[in-house]
Amino acid sequence: MHGLLAMVGAFFGAILGGIHEVMLGLVAGALLGWQGARIGQLRQRIAALERQAAALDMGRAAAAAMAAGQTTKPPAQNPSASDNAVAGARVEAARAVATPATGASAADAAQRSPHAPHVPAEPPAAAALAARAPAATAASASAGSGGRVAHAPATAATRIPSPISAQGPRQWPTGAVEDDPPPFARLLARGRDWLFSGNVPVKIGVLVLLFGVAAALKYSVDAGWVQVPLAARLALVAAGGLAAVVWGWRNRLLRPAFGLSMQGGGIGILLLTVFAAYRLYALLPSGIAFALVLVLVAGAAALAVLQHAMALAVLGFLGGYLAPVLLSTGEGSHVALFSFYAVLNAAVFVIAWLRQWRALNLIGFAFTFAIGLAWGVQYYRPEHLSTVAPFLLLFFLFYVAIAVLHALRAPGRQRGFVDGTLVFGTPLLAFPLLAAMLHHEPMTLAWCALAVALLYAGLAFWLIRKRGAVLLGQSFATLAVGFATLAVPLAFSARWTCVTWALEGAALVWLGLRQRRLLPQVAGIALQVLAAGAYFLDAIDGGWHASAGEWPLLNGHALGVALLAASTFAISLLYERAGKRRLWVWPGFILGTLWWWWLGLREIEQHVAAFSLSRFPVGEPWAWVGFSALTMLLMAGLRRGLDWPRPGWNVLLTLLVGIPLALLIEGFDASALQAPLAGAWLVWIAAALLGLASLRTPLQRGLSFAHVAFLSTLALVYGLALGRWANEIAALGSSWVLLACLAPLIALLLLTARAPALGTFPLQAQFPRYAARWFVPAGIVLVLAWLMSLQLDGDAAPLPFVPLFNPLELAQLIGLIVAGRWLWRRSPDGAPLPLAIAGFVFLSLAGLRAVHHYSGVPWSPKILDNGTAQATLTVLWSIAGVIAWVSGSRRQHWNLWLAGALGMGLVLAKLVLVDRQYVGNLAGIVSFIAVGGLLVLVGRIAPTPPRHEPAKDTP
Repeated sequence: MHGLLAMVGAFFGAILGGIHEVMLGLVAGALLGWQGARIGQLRQRIAALERQAAALDMGRAAAAAMAAGQTTKPPAQNPSASDNAVAGARVEAARAVATPATGASAADAAQRSPHAPHVPAEPPAAAALAARAPAATAASASAGSGGRVAHAPATAATRIPSPISAQGPRQWPTGAVEDDPPPFARLLARGRDWLFSGNVPVKIGVLVLLFGVAAALKYSVDAGWVQVPLAARLALVAAGGLAAVVWGWRNRLLRPAFGLSMQGGGIGILLLTVFAAYRLYALLPSGIAFALVLVLVAGAAALAVLQHAMALAVLGFLGGYLAPVLLSTGEGSHVALFSFYAVLNAAVFVIAWLRQWRALNLIGFAFTFAIGLAWGVQYYRPEHLSTVAPFLLLFFLFYVAIAVLHALRAPGRQRGFVDGTLVFGTPLLAFPLLAAMLHHEPMTLAWCALAVALLYAGLAFWLIRKRGAVLLGQSFATLAVGFATLAVPLAFSARWTCVTWALEGAALVWLGLRQRRLLPQVAGIALQVLAAGAYFLDAIDGGWHASAGEWPLLNGHALGVALLAASTFAISLLYERAGKRRLWVWPGFILGTLWWWWLGLREIEQHVAAFSLSRFPVGEPWAWVGFSALTMLLMAGLRRGLDWPRPGWNVLLTLLVGIPLALLIEGFDASALQAPLAGAWLVWIAAALLGLASLRTPLQRGLSFAHVAFLSTLALVYGLALGRWANEIAALGSSWVLLACLAPLIALLLLTARAPALGTFPLQAQFPRYAARWFVPAGIVLVLAWLMSLQLDGDAAPLPFVPLFNPLELAQLIGLIVAGRWLWRRSPDGAPLPLAIAGFVFLSLAGLRAVHHYSGVPWSPKILDNGTAQATLTVLWSIAGVIAWVSGSRRQHWNLWLAGALGMGLVLAKLVLVDRQYVGNLAGIVSFIAVGGLLVLVGRIAPTPPRHEPAKDTP
């Protein structure tokens, strides 16, 4: 077999290699043939080893079961009988695992067991029959005999079944079905079985003869032989072909393989001869030539049908289809070529009516469209349209009809079989060829696509109602939808094409989910991708720009993109309702969201800018706020109206976008207190409240973040607006500007804390669960604002500056008191230290501000170089230290007294390191005197408290 396959491979490799690569093709073909044989042999060996291993496992399991049964049953009345039964079971197990490779018999297996009695060898036929008998366990055998073991060798009922079933797929002992080989391996195996079963030399010889005859005819043309008249040579060749047919027919009963091979080869030779006489030498007129071809093909078909011989039909039609390829000179008439193929395809159609020979159908399909495509690429011209298009239509109808016949006339369970190659390959090859011919006439091509869609729709309507042909009808329905889809871009603009495809894609997904079929779903998603591509092609081609007189939102572009968004949202909803393939839920929803925001971007960019230049002085910010409000209203409506929770994520996203949107608007010359931005923000607030209300039922994940984002956006928008108003319009001092910026945040904190029914509407019931997510960040913002306020100079214009009674320091002091109360409630022991530090910083900066306002020293870090400022700090620190010292002594609070003492120590260090340089002026003198006097006073009235006494604190 190896050598035979190597020879066949070498021959075909040399043929396909051509003249200049004969040796390369010869060697490559031989190697491929040799390896093909080895692969086949290895597959057989692997299968045999798998069967052997399975049989061994079964034998061991049976022996183990028998041994377990013997050990668990009551003591046997007859020990010798029990021993014989066990020995017999072992013998049977050994007989079952004997493999064909070793040829071991039951007797040999018994002899290899030291405890087994002598059992006579069983004939191979009996062993095979015993191997196919059903197995019975030791327990069942014991039960059937009333708990006694028969004193006899194991019978066929206890033997192990073969792992190979007589019918159906191979079943292994575990119940698993052996995996099918890959498609290529199956195809290779079928080809090998056909070629090397029956009369192998004849089949190979006929194939070689076909190539030889073709080469001889071509060489006779090239060499210009004139010794023998051309007509006589062709007649001799035809006589040889006819003799082969007759000889094969006479041997059809005694030697069927030989007879069929000779008949097929003879018919192929006759077809080649007729075509050569007509095409190459013009010895036959077209009418007679095609009549002869018709007779030959009809004869081959009749012989094949009469003898139920698909191989004969395949050989004959291969010769017919190869004739134009092997004898082509490139100068013949394409009408003759396609007429010849039309006759062959008609014969294939007739045979398909009578026999289920799929291989013949595929051969005709492949040759027809492959040769047609090759001719079109090389020779087609626009003037050939009228003579080529009818043949293309005829071939298309042939193979659509053949696919239907193959499904309807199949016997038994094969009825309704969908030949995917013909069903889907025919339109996918024929229509592109037609499109290449009609590329300059899009409307004509659109009508053709619509006609094909109607044809497939009619076939689908007819087949779906027929029993056993539903799958084929559904396939044709899919093709009908596809060609109807294809007709749209051919007849309409890219904008409406993308809309149609998107809606059709959503419909296909719905249909696929209803029918539980994957193909329509994949087609629907693919249409969404094509729709997106068509849209962007249209946008690049100028579809992005607004036309003259176009209205915002009420225009074709906005409507088209809205439908794109709606279709993708619909796909997401369909998959979520179906509960299957949830992988497609999020992509559809995200794509729909992107389409919606893309719509807003285009409308604002193309329309709002023009309005803002002519009517409003604020540019585009109000439009973005309004579009955000529209988005929340729409998504809240979808969430409630469709009972679909997923649009709540868009409400959440829009609320989160509110914070960066407010910061972005601050860069424009716009204010939330001026029209039209003020109205836009009011609409946004109303839409946000409705959106938050829609998130309650069912409860949206991330609801807390949505609510916190809403409150934060309110505080930010109106804080920035009030700060702009206080600074630019009212011309207030920096203290008032800071307080104006913080006023909305402080008001919201007070409302949510003291009046939650009003401050947390519409989420009063849910707010307590996530209140910390609002209060903690808001408190952090106020702390940061308090720290930032320390660097302000305390300008209270139009009011005069009064130390501690100006708006800035009053606010800082109130903040300290509120923070102190909050800290003391939660951690009385840890509250004094941060409060002491904050109070120390506040007191120091308050003194420096007083120096700035009353002495005219500039408010900058250089103020610390001023003697008055240093003296002020020394006096204030001393007073604070004395107060802490005396209070700690009177209240018996050691930590407070120690803090005062440390403060006074810091003051003394400051006198030595800093204030001594100012001793020559009044400020320095006052500093030293004040500190000294305070220390004397403290030493008199505040002695050190005893450490063992508990501190008497009151909050």
